[in-house]
Amino acid sequence: MHMDESVRLRTATTADLSAIADLMGHVFHEDMTEEARQLEYSVTEPERSVVADDDGAVVGHTTALTRDLTVPGTVLPAAHVTGVGVAPTHRRRGLLTAMMHHQLREIAEAGREPVAVLWASETTIYPRYGYGPAAARLRLEAMTREVRLPAVTAPPGRLRLIEPLESLAELAAVYDRLRPGRVGWSSRTEQWWRYLFTDTEQRRSGATPLRGVLCAGPDGPVGYALWRVEERWDDYGPDARVRVREVVAGDPETYATLWRFLFGIDLARSATYDFAAVDEPLQYLVDEPRRLGLRYADGLWIRIVDLPGALEARRYVAPFDVVMEVADPLLEGNGGRWRLTGGPDKATCTRTGDAPDFACTITDLGAAYLGGTSLAVLAAAGRVRRLTDNLPSTSFGWDRLPNPVEVF
Repeated sequence: MHMDESVRLRTATTADLSAIADLMGHVFHEDMTEEARQLEYSVTEPERSVVADDDGAVVGHTTALTRDLTVPGTVLPAAHVTGVGVAPTHRRRGLLTAMMHHQLREIAEAGREPVAVLWASETTIYPRYGYGPAAARLRLEAMTREVRLPAVTAPPGRLRLIEPLESLAELAAVYDRLRPGRVGWSSRTEQWWRYLFTDTEQRRSGATPLRGVLCAGPDGPVGYALWRVEERWDDYGPDARVRVREVVAGDPETYATLWRFLFGIDLARSATYDFAAVDEPLQYLVDEPRRLGLRYADGLWIRIVDLPGALEARRYVAPFDVVMEVADPLLEGNGGRWRLTGGPDKATCTRTGDAPDFACTITDLGAAYLGGTSLAVLAAAGRVRRLTDNLPSTSFGWDRLPNPVEVF
């Protein structure tokens, strides 16, 4: 579909920020209060934002945030794509496709970010532009009075209640120490920390302000948890729900201590958490995992922008040597046959004329990139075509599944 000729694409300016906020309010059905607007302005990068302009009116938008992403074996610059939407008056005119193509070409031409990453509001949309489902998550709604966690025999430190915004340095110290080893985690500047955890009424949705607990050992903080509580009562008494926002811990003892704390909050009978990893250790700690109420959901979607750059940057759990044939109709430089040789220490990816071992689209390669979606499963679904028996599915995995912990 070609874009409506009455509309032009251009780079946003700071003068567009209010109009962009209005548009996002329409698209995502949000009340853009002045407080919400100021938060969005604080992290928006107008120079990386594309708007669709119809005679001075902003009718479409997408932007990319400049952040790093942990991938298997390393940390990469990654374009964090967000704020994607088209005004309800301008749907079905090709604006979204034009903006997404324009944005991806800009990212590719800049040459700084070998991958782009996003959360999909609707999962039918983004495979059209080469994004693959790379990191799933679990959502839990636990019956906290019906599960037990084992006692921690050697407590890692003391728990201390904190106000999150007043303790950002301590939270960041824990998060940044662990981030290089947690695939799917993104870098956070101080401004991004403030954006995530500024406690507006809108974000509370009827619950308490955001609470925090820090676990500190002899050498400093080793873990933390953030949560809210929805006050509820029924005919039997207290029935509050704990809404867990984030749990970060560097060792099993701290992890178990924090979850014991969260599940033991007074007057609460349940807890929700939307960002559990598919291999979340909590499943193997509790005595009755069914009572965790686990549900599967998608998380991060990856678009490989620079194929050799992205595949050479990450590491692989086992050595392999494979030839693949990749189709990328948008960024044609990624298409063709490539020899990828990799292992735990390094990888090389070069063009070749040799016969391929398997064939796939750039979408499917993006899905496999973080090690959360198996090449063998994609082959079983008919998305990856096996041409020989040489399919490095195990090598593309990692020691832990990716763990998306925030929506951006």
